[in-house]
Amino acid sequence: MSRRSGILEFAVLGLLRESPMHGYELRKRLNTSLGIFRAFSYGTLYPCLKTLVASGWLIEEPGSVPASPPAAGRGVAPASSLAGRRAKIVYRLTAEGKEHFEELLSHTGPDAWEDEHFAARFAFFGQTERDVRMRVLEGRRSRLEERLEKMRASLARTRERLDDYTLELQRHGMESVEREVRWLNELIESERSGRDQRRSSPESSSQEDTTGETGGLPRHRDNTRPDPSDDTK
Repeated sequence: MSRRSGILEFAVLGLLRESPMHGYELRKRLNTSLGIFRAFSYGTLYPCLKTLVASGWLIEEPGSVPASPPAAGRGVAPASSLAGRRAKIVYRLTAEGKEHFEELLSHTGPDAWEDEHFAARFAFFGQTERDVRMRVLEGRRSRLEERLEKMRASLARTRERLDDYTLELQRHGMESVEREVRWLNELIESERSGRDQRRSSPESSSQEDTTGETGGLPRHRDNTRPDPSDDTK
């Protein structure tokens, strides 16, 4: 399984855990909610769905038949027109699929820190346990700090050989990485603060939801957050 197809399967399972959907709804959610999939097509999505069905993680169910427009001058559409319209297939997560997705959510290895996979993981942080979120965030920060050091070293070596525009592009890339590191620092601090507050409060600890609905996200001064799907390579 390629890394990119693995990310798509993870995202599909996560979206279907929220509710069953047909292919068009899934593609729309992937495009709007998870920006890293804006370039994905039906030709990529449907083979993924078939693979998940064959693995036993999804099942296909018939949806409702789309309504046909009435024929001109008549109140109902011809029977032949209705017969020719196919019901949309709805995809539903199985119990095995839910268990598999929860296993994927608990993964905190290096793949979870890379640009595209991190964006997909972050989109489902509301379903992820707090300790796992912390490990993913700290791993992502460590990966970006390593990248930043390499970028600085490269710029120091090549600064005099670069024209002004290439130099500005290099600086822009560094600023993007630095901005995400600051954002990650805020998220990590917010997670730690929330955890410490719950540990010090017996009442809240008895009601804690470990899947992270109570985590809280910091806002930047302009009330925006960096998009984790941005390519900061």
